[in-house]
Amino acid sequence: MAGLADVSTDGLIVVDKPGGMTSHDVVARIRRLARTRRVGHGGTLDPMATGVLVIGVGRATRLLTYVIGAGKSYTGTIRLGQTTVTDDAEGDVTATVPAGHVTDDAIRSALAGLSGEVDQVPSAVSAIKIDGQRAYKRVRDGESVELPARRVTISRLAVLAIRRTEPDVVDVDVDVTCSSGTYIRAIARDAGLALGVGGHLTALRRTAVGGFTLAEAATLDELEQRAPDVVNLPLDAAADRFFARREATPDEARVLAHGGPLDPAGLTGPYAVFGPAGGLIAIVSERDGRARAEIVLAPA
Repeated sequence: MAGLADVSTDGLIVVDKPGGMTSHDVVARIRRLARTRRVGHGGTLDPMATGVLVIGVGRATRLLTYVIGAGKSYTGTIRLGQTTVTDDAEGDVTATVPAGHVTDDAIRSALAGLSGEVDQVPSAVSAIKIDGQRAYKRVRDGESVELPARRVTISRLAVLAIRRTEPDVVDVDVDVTCSSGTYIRAIARDAGLALGVGGHLTALRRTAVGGFTLAEAATLDELEQRAPDVVNLPLDAAADRFFARREATPDEARVLAHGGPLDPAGLTGPYAVFGPAGGLIAIVSERDGRARAEIVLAPA
């Protein structure tokens, strides 16, 4: 991309990620389409998964730390009766136990027991680092990996359908809303363990990240057609969607743009501060009686 100017607007893109691509693959494609290297994503989706992947371009990459921490929603399919090394369909099957006898009521009860605030052990084949190396790399190198449990919140775990179309396995379609850091394939694994037949995830589609949903997501083919004008939520609009809003006076805008603190406004943070002309200045949080910038986004 040498010699290409940064031509895309700073902002966010809500992408409908296709299956078979990593999140980094999508970032690489957007870099080419937007003609800038300053591109990042707000929360990894496994290659098997599809759906909402929030991409930041230019200065909006600095908002992605907040996007990553937002709650998320998914639809997925759990297959009971088979265990895999990755807890999803991308890994080899390591055990099979006939699951045809498991009742619908038992399935619903097992999943209900996995909702709420729970201590979830992430999949061993995950991007979590152990002593500086990704867990999945250690597993692929033949190591046995045990990750500590993490407290997550699964606020919705609804059974959409229970299907028995193949002998000895049961497919369960679920709708999940959860906190950041939740592994849906760990839910599949744990449901299978609870029922004594094993389980793994065969399909996953992310339907929302925070307030960003599939309804506003664009496919890569659609973005290709309108390149380099690929940003569908410019920086100011993105911040207005994601954060509470505070208006700054001209004096406050000058102080904040140079990293100085403001008097508190009593807003729970972080929140976005906009200047008199409507432009985003900074993301701010209030502590120790002052409103201090977490990140300054006003153009230099």
